[in-house]
Amino acid sequence: MAPTYDHPGEQAARDPIRLLAIRDEPLSLDEVFKAVGDDAAGGTALFVGTVRNHDGGADVEELGYSCHPTAEAEMRRVAEKVAAAYPVRALAAVHRVGDLAVGDLAVVVAVSCAHRGEAFEACRRLIDDLKHEVPIWKHQKFSDGSQEWVGAC
Repeated sequence: MAPTYDHPGEQAARDPIRLLAIRDEPLSLDEVFKAVGDDAAGGTALFVGTVRNHDGGADVEELGYSCHPTAEAEMRRVAEKVAAAYPVRALAAVHRVGDLAVGDLAVVVAVSCAHRGEAFEACRRLIDDLKHEVPIWKHQKFSDGSQEWVGAC
């Protein structure tokens, strides 16, 4: 059967942004996944960013995230841009701030669309744009005593 794109489920939802937050407590994969549930979605893409134990050839011992007071508003702007560019049924993004340990979840984003390809593309765009445009900064402390700030935008 040839695909038809005139069904309402093939189109973007009227208000696809279901969850956006910056939090200082541990993130939940289940919460984000449930937020993008939609009966018209045939594909859901989820990205999870975790704290790794190294960066740039150095061992990471501690890591902290901080953000500008406008970060959630910028996150919404990015989410709206992604929702306008893709036929998104539902979208969610949550970023952590504060001190995190290796293995902790730093960011979780998810997008559901009628088809998997659109979901993958929209999810990739969402995480890439959040990383480059939302004012969230990472402070890394390394095992050799050095440290650095890494800007998200």
